Amino acid sequence: MALENKLGITSSPELAEAEEKISKKKAAELFENGLLDTMEAGKFASLKAIHKYLFEDIYDFAGKLRTVNISKGNFRFAPLMYLEAALENIDKMPQSTFDEIIEKYVEMNIAHPFREGNGRSTRIWLDQILKKEIGMVVDWSRVDKEDYLLAMERSPIKDIEIKHILKNALTDKTTDREVYMKGIDHSYYYEGYTTFKTEEL
Repeated sequence: MALENKLGITSSPELAEAEEKISKKKAAELFENGLLDTMEAGKFASLKAIHKYLFEDIYDFAGKLRTVNISKGNFRFAPLMYLEAALENIDKMPQSTFDEIIEKYVEMNIAHPFREGNGRSTRIWLDQILKKEIGMVVDWSRVDKEDYLLAMERSPIKDIEIKHILKNALTDKTTDREVYMKGIDHSYYYEGYTTFKTEEL
């Protein structure tokens, strides 16, 4: 069963295909129109604006906090009742070093503020912080999908693996459109459309 959407699509695979196509186009626009440079790096308000821009043509919930509890496998993302407080705390986290930035990224992944599209939005948000603070971004084409997924699953307990993986993929090509788009191109490596479980409240 596909998520409710503005496109009237009822098939999950068809929706996934349309979502990838549209979000890629919007991500490219976001890069080219300079909007990312006007946002405050590392703030939830910026992530919200990125999510809204990527998905507003597909979902009514674009840029809005999720209204369901979400889990993936055995891992439960931040419960709804603590979500806003978690996001406020993430906003206050330091981000002046690579380690601090990745710790912030891990916490935002645990928060998982949106119903869908967290991975793509948060990767753009991460690169925005890295670019501002240390003059680097991640070349996602150099990130192995399985290693990344396993490291992200373990990151709430131990973040050394994800730090190692992302550090090895850093590049100073911060204005390279192709490098930027890899975070979107690889969206299917990082987000399974049928593996999330939700609880309606």
